[in-house]
Amino acid sequence: MNPTTTFSAPLPVTLLSGFLGAGKTTVLNQLLNNADGLRFAVVENEFGAVNIDSQLISRNSGGIIELSNGCVCCTVNADLVRGLQDLAARRASGDLSFDWIVIETTGLADPGAVAQTFFAAPELRDDFMLDGIVVVVDALHAQRQLDQHPVVQRQVGFADRLMLSKCDLVDANTIAGLSERLERINPRAPQQRLEHGRAEPGSLLGIGGFNLDTSLLAADDHRHSGTRFIPLARQTAGALRRSQRAPAHSDEIASFLLEAGEVDLEKIGAFVQSMIDEFGEALLRYKGILAIPGEGRKLVFQGVQRVAGFDFGESWAPEEARISRIVIIGKNLPAARLRDEFLRSAATR
Repeated sequence: MNPTTTFSAPLPVTLLSGFLGAGKTTVLNQLLNNADGLRFAVVENEFGAVNIDSQLISRNSGGIIELSNGCVCCTVNADLVRGLQDLAARRASGDLSFDWIVIETTGLADPGAVAQTFFAAPELRDDFMLDGIVVVVDALHAQRQLDQHPVVQRQVGFADRLMLSKCDLVDANTIAGLSERLERINPRAPQQRLEHGRAEPGSLLGIGGFNLDTSLLAADDHRHSGTRFIPLARQTAGALRRSQRAPAHSDEIASFLLEAGEVDLEKIGAFVQSMIDEFGEALLRYKGILAIPGEGRKLVFQGVQRVAGFDFGESWAPEEARISRIVIIGKNLPAARLRDEFLRSAATR
């Protein structure tokens, strides 16, 4: 991504999440102070009448909106919608100048509802694009936090990028163990060690985590992972399947892969709808590429909890195997049962 690009509507938005004390504000300040020409508007949220975190943010940005007395992640939040609309209006009028919006959530927040807001709120659909969810993980305390606080598992499960902070305070074996656990929860999110809160250039922006295109499952093909992310654990092309082994920790959040040949359009639609109806709140992220009989294009889709989107993408190449694949990340989901139901959507000749 060219950092000097000026973005037109829809405005890209990055959601910055992570548990209490993980170092989100440090990451944000490093981004604001090393922007290489980009200007940012920041939506800052914390519990309480006085937003302490907002006082710690560098003012080297396009504007800051403070949302206190509640969490933007609890529901499709009217304050968040109004705040984003206000930012867009002030940008259009010339009152503010910025290219990108960053939403930093409270450490106790579940990122899912913010992501759903960008799908579900009609006021946001045309003017804003959620680019990705970046989650900061405290390498010093994460193992205990993952054991004690389910919201930490959910934050990891929603992530498009995982940033490991405080790695200088733990040894290599501790980092490797944490990295392996994070990969079991969310193998599709590349991991990166932070050096004094500084992420590698370009790694926070231009993620495209919510684009409906045929790169949706690229994270399981490590040829596409690029060189800017430092591998913290041994990675192989079978990473998604390895997530089925018995974990060292009984994490509630896990991921699994569904795979078949061509699927019947009506049956796969019914499968996805029934999955959402029954497990909507337990579904964190799910995305897939589907092969439909007689259709030359790939059907691509993704969803966050109860909100899903479908569209046709690029055409299948003549030599390409027409394989339907869905990656699901969720809480205590019946993987074997869902796999059986998915296989029943296979097209019959």
